[in-house]
Amino acid sequence: MYGWSTRDIEVDDAMHTPDPVRDAMLERKVTLFSARGWLNIGAIVILISGLVTLFAAYPVISFYSQPRPRKSGFNLGGINGTGQIPVLPGLFQPIDPDTPQQALTKIGKDGKQYNLVFSDEFNTDGRTFYPGDDPYWEAADLNYWPTADIEWYSPEAITTKDGKLQITMTEQLNHDLNFQSGMLQSWNKFCFTTGIIEASISLPGDGETPGFWPGFWTMGNLGRPGYGATTDGTWPYSYDSCDAGALPNQTNADGTPTAATNTGTDAKTDFALSYLPGQRAGACTCPNVQIPIDHPGPSPSKGRGAPEIDIIEAQIDTVNRVGQASQSFQIAPFNQFYQYNNDTSAITINDPVNSNFNTYKGSITQQAVSIVSQLGTTNYGGNAYQTYGFEWFSDPNNRDSGFISWYVGDTTTWSMNPTAIGPDSVIQMSQRLIPEEAMSIIINFGMSPGFQHADFKNLKFPSVMFVDYVRVYQLPGVEDGVTCDPKAYPTADYIQAHINAYSNPNLTTWEQAGYQFPKNSKLTQC
Repeated sequence: MYGWSTRDIEVDDAMHTPDPVRDAMLERKVTLFSARGWLNIGAIVILISGLVTLFAAYPVISFYSQPRPRKSGFNLGGINGTGQIPVLPGLFQPIDPDTPQQALTKIGKDGKQYNLVFSDEFNTDGRTFYPGDDPYWEAADLNYWPTADIEWYSPEAITTKDGKLQITMTEQLNHDLNFQSGMLQSWNKFCFTTGIIEASISLPGDGETPGFWPGFWTMGNLGRPGYGATTDGTWPYSYDSCDAGALPNQTNADGTPTAATNTGTDAKTDFALSYLPGQRAGACTCPNVQIPIDHPGPSPSKGRGAPEIDIIEAQIDTVNRVGQASQSFQIAPFNQFYQYNNDTSAITINDPVNSNFNTYKGSITQQAVSIVSQLGTTNYGGNAYQTYGFEWFSDPNNRDSGFISWYVGDTTTWSMNPTAIGPDSVIQMSQRLIPEEAMSIIINFGMSPGFQHADFKNLKFPSVMFVDYVRVYQLPGVEDGVTCDPKAYPTADYIQAHINAYSNPNLTTWEQAGYQFPKNSKLTQC
């Protein structure tokens, strides 16, 4: 070992030992064009070129090399410039991709070709319908008190299984009611105006035991089913005239016409014809009201409502113990004695042996233009399925051309035209309308002694209503045909302006929701 000494030589000593002669020689060898320099410059050029191509040249090349649509896309996340809705993984489309090819068009009873605009085949198992779960359907969470139902509608009761929508009624306590079942609605999510709607259904029960009340129906979007405040003054109006028909109890301020006070059919109500509060958004609305605060529009003079078309309400013929389909148009205002025009020029029953006029024609809250058809006992309990539907046409510019035709399977059961619901001079009521409102879809499985008394001794629980598919068709070129907010019959702003009524099923009247009917030119100074 040595202390510090020049004899302790290390490898890097030369770097710390200046040598002017050697250093000068090294400096003379430096060149800007070495191989390493060229490699560095080349790498930088390639990198810059790639960035310029990616962010500048590529978009320009794509813009000019690819065909462009004639119009840009529209609807948030929805429809591209060709009018197609993109198939996005995990998202439902208006037309279910599982719909068979042969079901994409349908020939109507009028001989015209209709195109599929909406379908749900329910082939994905395990779907749920709580609020926000589905883009087109929502399950109700309420008791349907307007018809005195004895079950609680819960989203728990509805799911999809084995390629079918299943609504199960169980005997269990829920909100102090002894039964739980389900109601599925497309309210304010999917609506249609005119067209064909049909569903393939296996009804609950055995087709012999009375009590179950399964339904498949439509209602104008201004009314939300089960939300009484929204239907107060809208259901089941289909009316665009300013006369006694649009007023409370169908009477003028002086109590006329007398027929409105004594041509009802129920002694319990002193034979009053109507207990309706009047058409809330009727043609008598004062012109100086605010839209959409007082009237949904587009004009205060336009009569608006929430009419109802029932595709099927299933019941049992208690004499012959076989199933029946009640197919109806619920409407307001009412004829005296609720008697509509049942002449063959107004109503056609295709098979009078199996289909007959419903003995129920109405009450103080509705008039029913209704036919009952025999179904037998086959298409029940998931054992077999039957198709139920209607074909509906209306034209605000030619109201005489409207019609509704109901069918079971491939057979038209009955049809009606506007003369069935024509004016009644005695009651001072004008022509009512084949519906022009956008209609939402409802599928429900209920029970109510007001519809049919139940044979609880023989009814079996749980019981299931099965739906194989729902499909909606329309003629080509229908404007605003599949929206809940068409320009000619808007609903969105009005609903938003009265959201308390539309979001609280415990409110039963418009006033209880905190709102007032608009001024009516027949009842007050405008």
